[in-house]
Amino acid sequence: MAVASASALFSAKNLPHKPWEDPSFFRWRKREAHVPLRSHDTPEGALKYWHERRNVNYLNSDSAVWNDDAVRGALESAAFWSKGLPYVQTLSGYWKFLLASSPESVPEKFYDAYFNDSDWEALPVPSNWQMHGFDRPIYTNVTYPFTMNPPFVPNDNPTGCYRTVFRIPKEWKGRRILLHFEAVDSAFFAWVNGVPVGYSQDSRLPAEFEITDFCHPCDSEKENVLAVQVMRWSDGSYLEDQDHWWLSGIHRDVLLVSKPQIFITDYFFKATLDEGFRVADIEVEVEIDSQKQDREHVSTLSIEATLYDNYGPADVLTSDMSAASVANLKLKPASRPKHCYGFHGYVLGGKVENPKLWSSEHPNLYTLVVVLKDSNGKLIECESCQVGIRNVVLAHKQMLVNGCPVVIRGVNRHEHHPRVGKTNLEACMIKDLVLMRQNNINAVRNSHYPQHPRWYELCDIFGLYVIDEANIETHGFDESSHFKHPTLEPFWASAMLDRVVGMVERDKNHACIIVWSLGNESSYGPNHSAMSGWIRGKDPTRPIHYEGGGSRTSSTDIVCPMYMRVWDILKIAQDPSENRPLILCEYSHAMGNSNGNIDAYWMAIDNTVGLQGGFIWDWVDQGLLKEDADGSKNWAYGGDFGDTPNDLNFCLNGIVWPDRTIHPAVHEVKYLYQPIKITMMDNMLKIENVHFFETTEALDFSWLLQGDGCALGSGSLNVPSIAPQSTHLINMKSSPWFTIWSTCVVKEIFLSINVKLRYQTQWAKDGHILASAQICLPPKKGFVPHAIALPRSSLVSERVGDHVLISKSNAWQIKVNSISGTIDSWKVNNIELMSKGIHPCFWRTPTDNDKGGFYTKPYVSRWREASLDNISFYSSQFSLKELPDQTVEISTIYYGLPGNQPKPDETSLSDESESVLFRVQMRGRIYDSGDVILDYEVSPKNDLPPLPRVGVVFNADKSLSRAKWYGRGPFECYPDRKAAAHVGVYESGVDELHVPYIVPGECGGRADVRWVALQDADGFGLFASAYGESPPMQVSASYYGAAELDRATHNHKLVKGDDIEVHLDHKHMGLGGDDSWSPCVHEQYLLPPARYAFSVRLCPLLPSSSCHDIYHSQLPC
Repeated sequence: MAVASASALFSAKNLPHKPWEDPSFFRWRKREAHVPLRSHDTPEGALKYWHERRNVNYLNSDSAVWNDDAVRGALESAAFWSKGLPYVQTLSGYWKFLLASSPESVPEKFYDAYFNDSDWEALPVPSNWQMHGFDRPIYTNVTYPFTMNPPFVPNDNPTGCYRTVFRIPKEWKGRRILLHFEAVDSAFFAWVNGVPVGYSQDSRLPAEFEITDFCHPCDSEKENVLAVQVMRWSDGSYLEDQDHWWLSGIHRDVLLVSKPQIFITDYFFKATLDEGFRVADIEVEVEIDSQKQDREHVSTLSIEATLYDNYGPADVLTSDMSAASVANLKLKPASRPKHCYGFHGYVLGGKVENPKLWSSEHPNLYTLVVVLKDSNGKLIECESCQVGIRNVVLAHKQMLVNGCPVVIRGVNRHEHHPRVGKTNLEACMIKDLVLMRQNNINAVRNSHYPQHPRWYELCDIFGLYVIDEANIETHGFDESSHFKHPTLEPFWASAMLDRVVGMVERDKNHACIIVWSLGNESSYGPNHSAMSGWIRGKDPTRPIHYEGGGSRTSSTDIVCPMYMRVWDILKIAQDPSENRPLILCEYSHAMGNSNGNIDAYWMAIDNTVGLQGGFIWDWVDQGLLKEDADGSKNWAYGGDFGDTPNDLNFCLNGIVWPDRTIHPAVHEVKYLYQPIKITMMDNMLKIENVHFFETTEALDFSWLLQGDGCALGSGSLNVPSIAPQSTHLINMKSSPWFTIWSTCVVKEIFLSINVKLRYQTQWAKDGHILASAQICLPPKKGFVPHAIALPRSSLVSERVGDHVLISKSNAWQIKVNSISGTIDSWKVNNIELMSKGIHPCFWRTPTDNDKGGFYTKPYVSRWREASLDNISFYSSQFSLKELPDQTVEISTIYYGLPGNQPKPDETSLSDESESVLFRVQMRGRIYDSGDVILDYEVSPKNDLPPLPRVGVVFNADKSLSRAKWYGRGPFECYPDRKAAAHVGVYESGVDELHVPYIVPGECGGRADVRWVALQDADGFGLFASAYGESPPMQVSASYYGAAELDRATHNHKLVKGDDIEVHLDHKHMGLGGDDSWSPCVHEQYLLPPARYAFSVRLCPLLPSSSCHDIYHSQLPC
C-alpha cells in the first residue's frame, strides 16, 4: 500500500470506511507472529541475561505493591524486562496524551512530527487510561457494554492519542529497527515521524512493525516522533467479551528492537523423548528474515544452536561455556531448501542423554541459544530462551506428563491489579505464583487470553502447568436472537484464526504450557474446527482444550466442562464411550463467602480414573481502587464508576482479595490440593505421597496430640523417604503418641500431623507447612465430667415492672423480661455482659451464593417471601418458678410471625394459627453458680423453604472484645467448608473475626464449636457451650449485626454497632459454591423445616475462671 493511500486510510475524518469496523482488516504492515526476540550480542550475554532473569524466589514477592506506588512500579518493571539487552530499548515512561470522544474528533494531524502537544497531559505507558482519570472502567460479564450491531461499534468511541519521542542509539547504525507493542486495547494505528507504520487488533498479543525506513539516522540530532491512536471499541471488541473490566490503552510495554540486516526471526524448540525418558531427540526449527537485496547472501550463512544446563558449573558465566553445554545442535541434512524465496526455514537437531525433565514438581530448565554466523564464522546475531524437556500425551481417559497422569490442582487467573488494571508488575506476578505454590496450586488457566510474556517465563521457573487461552470470547451473542456467533460466520474466520496463530507462535517454546485453548464461551462452529486444525498441524505435542459447544466436541482433546456437578462428572468418567480425560475448566465459583462442597469434588477426583482435576473460578477479586469523597481509597466493582451496563460485583470471584490477601477458603483449597495425604485406617496411620516425581526426602513430619484442646504431647515423626505415588503405614500401637493416647482421660483426642519443607525452595522458606491433617482418635479411657457442688444458698428473685431480677449477692444479676420471655440483661460484678435478649434466630445475611438464581428462584428470594428476614417473636405462657434445689426455672413458648403483621393478642397465639412460622418452646434453668441452661424445641411451619440457620442470637456488651473458642479454626469455616480447619483452642479479637468480603454478607463463622468465651480486657465475660446431647455449634460474633451486613453495599461502608451480635447456631446451612447463579447447597447441608431440639449452657466468667474446667463440669439435673 502506498504511503499516500495509507495516510488516507489512517485518517478518520469524513471516512466512509472505518477500518476498526471491518473484521477482515485486523492488521496492516504487522510482522508475522513469532517468539519474543531479544537480539543478544553474544552467547555469553544471553546466558548472563537468563541467569539474572531466573534469579527470582519468594523474597521478590515482598516488594509487590497494590496502591499508587504501582504506577512507578509498572515503569520500573518494564525497564527491568529489557535490562541486559543491548539491542532492545524500552519506550516506557510518561507520554503525551489526549483523550478524544471518538476517532473522528482526534486533533487534526496530531501524528505530525511538528504537532504542538504542549497542552496535552502526561500518561504513563504502559497503563490503562481509565486508571488515570480518563474515561471510566466498565465491568460486564456477558452483556456487551454497547448496543450489539456487529461489526459496528458506537460513534461515542473514546480514542486515546499518544505521542512520545525517541532516538536510535549510535551503536545501532546500519541495523534494522522494529517497533514492538506488547499489547494495546483494543485497536490502534501507529505513525513514526508522521508516516503511518501499521495497524493492529487483538488486545492481548504483540503487534510489531518494521520502522527502519521511517526513522532519522542514528547520527541525526533529530528526535523521532511516535504517535499512536487507540480506539476503545473496534470490531475486535466483539471477540473480547471476557468476564472482566473493559480497560483501554497501551497496557503492556513498547519496545524498539534492533536487528542486523539478516536475522533470526523465529524458532521452535521441540523435544521427543524415548519410551524410558532417557534420551531426548531435540529439534529446533529456525526462520530467517532478510530483505530482498540480501537474500543472495542467506545461503552463505550458518545457523547453530546450543542447549546449556542451567544447573551446571556455577562459574559457567566466567569460564568455558562448553562445560555447561549438553547438546550442540547441527543443521539436519536436506533441511536447507535449494531455492530460497522469502523466509527461510532450517531444522537443527541433536540428542540429550538422561535429560532433566520439566514438570511442576521439578521445573528443570535449559537455556537454548541460537546463533547466526556469516561465511567466515563471525557472529551476526544471537537469540535465546528458556526451554524444558517434557512430554505431554493422551492415554485412555488420561493426560500424561512425562508418562504420569498428573492431577490438575488449578485456578483461573485474570491479569488484574487494583491500581493499574491490566498492567503488569514483576513482583506482583511473582506474588501470585508464590501464593499459588505455597497453597499447593500447580496449574493455572490463563483466563481468557494470552498473558504478559514474563508470566510464562515465571511459570516455567516456578513450575506451574498452564493452559494458554486464545483471546476469543463472544459470550454476549448468547443474548442475541438476531446475530449468529462469530464462529458460524465466515467473515470472522480470519480474525479468529489470527488470534490463535498469534498465541501459539509467541508462546510455543514454553515448557509450562501443556495445553492450548481456543478461547472461552464462544459457542461452537466451523471457525473452531479451523483453529483446532491449525494448532494440530503446527504443534501436535500439546492437547487442545475448548469448552464451548458442550465441552465434548471434536475440537477438544479434553472433556472440559464448567460448573458441572459432581454426580455428572462421575457419569462422564464412567462412560466407556468417552476416552478423553475430564478436567473442569471452571468449578467452585469463589464469589464472596463461597467454595462450599469443594471437598466433594476432590473425593471424586482422587478416587476416579478419568477425572484429572480442575481450575477454580477464580484467583483474584477484580476490585479496582476508587477514591471516595473523604479521600479514602477502597475497592470498587461494577457500577461504582457510573458504568452502565454493569454486572455489579460479579467480578469479585477470587480466592484472594485484590491485594492478594488470601480468603479463608484458600485454606480449604490448600488442604484438598496437598500432595501428602494422611488418613487413619484399620488402626494404621496411612501417609500417602501423591506426588508423581518427588519423594518425601526433603520433608519433615511432626505430630501433636491434643485432648479437649490442650496439648498432651508432640514431637518429630520418623518417616522414611516415600517414593512418588507410594504409601507408608504406621502402626498406631508403635507410634510415639500411643502411650499418651492410651492413658489420658479426656472427652476428645485429636492427632495432628504436619508436613514441612526441610529446605528453602524457590517459592517458600524452610519450615513452610506443605500439608497437614487432623484425625479424631477414639478415647481409650472413659471420661466422667466432675459435678459442680452448688452451695445451698437461695437465689434472690425480685419483680420490677415487666422484669424479674434474679441475682446472687453482688456476684451476678440476670434480668428476665416477663413479656418477651427473654434474658434482657446479665451483669457480673456490676459489669454488663449482655445488652439485648436471647432470641431464637433463623435468618442470616445473604451471601452472594444465597442471592444466586438465574434459572431458579434464589434462596434469599424464597426466604424473604416466607418472611424469614423479618420475624417477630411473641412470648406466650411465660412462667418463672423458684425450685426447691435453689434454682430458678423459666419457660415460655415463642411464636414467630411475619414482622409486617400487627402484634397479635396472646389469646390468638396458638399452634394452629396459619400465620405462625415457628413455635419455639424454651425452658431455662438458672443456677446459684450463675450457670444458665436453655433448652429449645423448634417446630417450623412445614411449608417453609430450607432454613438459613437454627439457633439463638444475643447482643453482648461491646467491651467483650476478646474471643476464645474450642472448635474448628483459626480461620472462618462453615459446615460445607471445614475440612482444613483443625479442632483446637483459638483466640482472636472480635474485630478480627469479621471477614472483609468486599460485598458484606454472612461471614466470620466458626464450625463445630464446643465452647466459646467473650471477655473484656480484665477477664470478665461470658461462656457459652452446647450442652447435654447437643452437637457442637456454629458460632459467630461481630460488631456488625445481620441487618447492617445486609444494608451495606461495600465493606468499607459498614457501620460498627454499639454491641456485639453473637450467634450460637445448633444448625447452619452450607455456603454452596458449585456456582453462584443457582441454589446449589448440597442436600446434606440444607436445613429442612423440621423439628430441632438443642441445649445451650451460658455462664459468667471471672478473671480467675477456666473455660477448660467449665467445659469439663456438669450441672446437677
